[in-house]
Amino acid sequence: MDEIKASTSLRMRRLAIALVIILCGASLRLGGYEIGLPYFLVKYGGSTLWGAMVFFLFATLLHRQSIGRLAVLSLVSAALVEFSRLYHAPWLDDFRLTLAGALLLGRIFSWWNILAYAVGIALAAGCERRHLARTGSLKA
Repeated sequence: MDEIKASTSLRMRRLAIALVIILCGASLRLGGYEIGLPYFLVKYGGSTLWGAMVFFLFATLLHRQSIGRLAVLSLVSAALVEFSRLYHAPWLDDFRLTLAGALLLGRIFSWWNILAYAVGIALAAGCERRHLARTGSLKA
């Protein structure tokens, strides 16, 4: 019973982190320029947060997987979403022009975005590994 409680607690913590990252990323992308933040920070900070969010969403859903496996899965998934920007269909391009489409899928392919996702995923995985090691929950 304690294992189920610990697993649920871990998943809820990870989901809460993902939701906070979503709020921070949306705030950065929607209001960063208006408050005078530099382009680089808004553009790639948002992409870095998006990568971290992908990691924590996968960590929530696949909580029994190792952090390394979650990081690889997150990077592959984020890269696939980025590569999907190279595919153009009218219905998909129309969706990409909406706010939801821009935030979820983006509009223009960029190798720099993949690098920013990788940085976000690495930071998220490192923070998660450190937290689990500190709490004694890290599996070998």
